[in-house]
Amino acid sequence: MSYPEKFQGIAVQDHNDWTHPKKISYEPKKFDDYDVDVEIEACGICGSDTHCASGNWGPKSLPLVVGHEVIGRVVRVGPKCHTGVKVGDRVGVGAQVSSCLDCDRCNSDFEPYCAEFITTYSQPYPDGYVSQGGYASHIRAHEHFVIPIPEKIPTHLAAPLLCGGITVFSPLINNDCGPNKKVGIVGIGGIGHMGLIFAKALGAEVYAISRSSAKKEDAMKLGADHFIATKEEPDWEKKYASTLDLVIVCASSLTEINLEQLIKTMRIKGRIISICVPKETEELNLKPFQLSGITIGNSQLGSRKELIQLLQLVADKDLKIWVETLPISEESVHDAFVRMEKGDVRYRFTLTDFDKEFRN
Repeated sequence: MSYPEKFQGIAVQDHNDWTHPKKISYEPKKFDDYDVDVEIEACGICGSDTHCASGNWGPKSLPLVVGHEVIGRVVRVGPKCHTGVKVGDRVGVGAQVSSCLDCDRCNSDFEPYCAEFITTYSQPYPDGYVSQGGYASHIRAHEHFVIPIPEKIPTHLAAPLLCGGITVFSPLINNDCGPNKKVGIVGIGGIGHMGLIFAKALGAEVYAISRSSAKKEDAMKLGADHFIATKEEPDWEKKYASTLDLVIVCASSLTEINLEQLIKTMRIKGRIISICVPKETEELNLKPFQLSGITIGNSQLGSRKELIQLLQLVADKDLKIWVETLPISEESVHDAFVRMEKGDVRYRFTLTDFDKEFRN
């Protein structure tokens, strides 16, 4: 398993023309003692990719290779690596590639909240190198963020778990999702559909919450016990008043959610946890008295420990998320970006056939 000094990737060249990425070659970051190089076989397409590519989260250093749901084979291991990863292993890299690994947060398995967090693409390392993502031939990351993939999980289904999956799984397990709990999932899309699957697998009574009933049939197949169409059911918040223990908001925007209504469905000590990351200009306004008796918070990604736990759950219970595959190319990434903007995906994309694009 050899590779060239330069990596190749499908990169966004211009935020104003972000749906037309181009293939480039680029220098990888300096290889450090704890780094691992992965030859990529597949990469999921996340909503974060379109936000960064389009400039919704502010201008980024370009050209930029996005993608942080990476599955591949290890081709190089740093001399000080000690996690047990070895050349030839099938592994995954999610939305984080580095942290200090020495602060209280890191030592408590909350690496995504470390002050020295480095995301998989678009963020500078201390030496100024801007991280590049997984629509590429290879990726280089600190060993802590290189995760073994259970043999039982197919590659194209494993990829979306590395960001979308762990992003919804982390707040579920950190907020007591399980038997005898009533859990709502708001937004039945790429992440929300996984939330339904995982909440059900954890033993909760699951409520799918969407604006219309268009996805009701899908939601029930995915594991929902109940379906709430907020734009079609008058006074839905009264019908479900004081019902839910936990709600995970997976919608693309918090301001599009009627939080005043949603709050009324919560039991005392209930929690509403948002995982959405909208445009950087969006602001949320709440009246303090609306929050009486409940908690509203935010969750970010998930730790190595949580990701391993999720992968084991998926393997043990043979959980199947809904994924459409596309062979990676400039054209395929363009098509996927356009379709994602239209909401034309049920419910995740995974790019495949990396060997044909990068290793011919």
